[in-house]
Amino acid sequence: MKFLIINAYDPDGQAVLDSHGCTDPAFLYRDMVRDALPTAAVEIMRPATPVGGLPAGVALSDFDGALWTGSSLTIHQPDRFVTPQIDLARALFRARVPQFGSCWACQMAVVAAGGACAANPRGREAGLARKISLTGAGRGHPMYAGKAGVFDAFTNHSDEVTDLPAGAVLLAGNRHSRVQAVDVSYDGGRFWAVQYHPEYDLAELAALTEARTDMLIGFGKFSNRADAARFVADLRALHADPTRGDIAWRLGIDADVMSTDLRWREFRNWLAALGAGLR
Repeated sequence: MKFLIINAYDPDGQAVLDSHGCTDPAFLYRDMVRDALPTAAVEIMRPATPVGGLPAGVALSDFDGALWTGSSLTIHQPDRFVTPQIDLARALFRARVPQFGSCWACQMAVVAAGGACAANPRGREAGLARKISLTGAGRGHPMYAGKAGVFDAFTNHSDEVTDLPAGAVLLAGNRHSRVQAVDVSYDGGRFWAVQYHPEYDLAELAALTEARTDMLIGFGKFSNRADAARFVADLRALHADPTRGDIAWRLGIDADVMSTDLRWREFRNWLAALGAGLR
């Protein structure tokens, strides 16, 4: 199989991640693909960069699936970085290439199909999205096969889906964001997307927290930089030693995010659906 991985960050957003030791978001998705399908081919695209297009002679229809990373962009403020990505998502819909992704991807799936997003009036959802609950449609959806009806997940976003387009099915939500997962059918294609980040682990969340400490203080998530540093240290200690039940208890973290199998369940279910002919 052949997959297109779309790193949706603009150069400035990617530079912030790089400067704090975050893994390139496209590599997180590449690693998930290769863990499940070691022989799969992967092409990484960076549409918000000057050299972000596909290689000559490669078409969207050459791919079995497309995977979207998160982004630091704002989808309800279209600009030279955002508009081409919306066009890309629509082109993938038209080409009937199944799409999957996290955070920005959930907003992209909705906006490309005619829905809308806006800044969340409850502020930023960061660290852990708590008590994500499957809807009736979600409980019967193949993306959530083997997943608990209520769970926590890694997250980091300030915007949210406000209006679902025709052809979208709401699969999950929580008190912070009514839309935490969708299945969008549009123009002949399908896009399964989650607002949270199954591709993250504790170490990745620690690096991202460092990269966005000032922003998180501004949103009231930490009282000061020392408070944030303690949180980051706890994340790294728990990542290094998952038996540290004291830290897990203090942070309210359990198998929902500690277990790779549970965390990646939605992605692996999407892969299984591809194998069964998802279109």
